Amino acid sequence: MAVLKVIEVLASSEKSWEDATKIAVEQAAKTLKNIRSAYVQDQSVSVRDGKVYEYRVNLKLTFELE
Repeated sequence: MAVLKVIEVLASSEKSWEDATKIAVEQAAKTLKNIRSAYVQDQSVSVRDGKVYEYRVNLKLTFELE
């Protein structure tokens, strides 16, 4: 029987929410093994001078414990 753990991760990108999600998963995978899924819990943007300049995501990552 597998035991899974869920952690919360925040990431940002100047390109898109999808890119921020990809960055979060790839960075987390450097130290976490067996990542099973990523759930985008929240999305937001930072605005400067009336324009979006940063996309932010709040993810829940699920991974299997060894």
